[in-house]
Amino acid sequence: MKTVIHRSEERGKGEYGWLTTRYSFSFADWYDPTKMGFGTLRVLNDDIIAPSHGFGKHGHKNMEIITIVMHGEVTHTDSMGNTGVVKAGDVQVMSAGTGVLHAESNESASIPLELFQLWIESKVLDITPRYEQKSFNFQTIKNDLIPLIHKDALRINQDAAIYYGALDKGLSLEYVLTDSTHGIYIFVIDGSLNVCGERLEKRDAIGVTEVESVKIGTDTGAHFLVVEVGME
Repeated sequence: MKTVIHRSEERGKGEYGWLTTRYSFSFADWYDPTKMGFGTLRVLNDDIIAPSHGFGKHGHKNMEIITIVMHGEVTHTDSMGNTGVVKAGDVQVMSAGTGVLHAESNESASIPLELFQLWIESKVLDITPRYEQKSFNFQTIKNDLIPLIHKDALRINQDAAIYYGALDKGLSLEYVLTDSTHGIYIFVIDGSLNVCGERLEKRDAIGVTEVESVKIGTDTGAHFLVVEVGME
């Protein structure tokens, strides 16, 4: 078993007035050669977008882009003709493929928008772009892992999965990897976790490889993300 620990305070920081963001991996103007990703997971950004602001139209190509909305609403438009709102508890996926333009904004006049955005490398290049979203009620998840990105949930162009986990104080669960060449990246949304002998606090993360399963426990209660990706 191999592990890598990423502490919350070690993440990259972006303060742009309208956007407060933390980067788990090298992104934009923040570069750390030791944090270029975890397997095919290349981006995990923790964003807070001020009311009446957002990301203007910009492009992506050959990347799987996953947006997990925690608070507020995203207004989304793209060059595929999709227009709509992604609410708290919703997850949006976009396979950029041959290329797509999109914009994301917080149209509320008073409520900040809080979300996680993850980028995963595409398995097959230059596919036709596609978009999908689904509603999940994170508040109802209790002592379980619920698949967000999975063959039985939202699909992406990669052998990867993302789960939302919630555990009450004193409980634990075991995550069994689907492939021996994969690893898992566990990110604490709130509370604390005990994983592989390490205590993880809010916004800490651990990457684990060369294992068949990982036990995840908490003595405080916690909400967290589990990302399983290929490492080769």
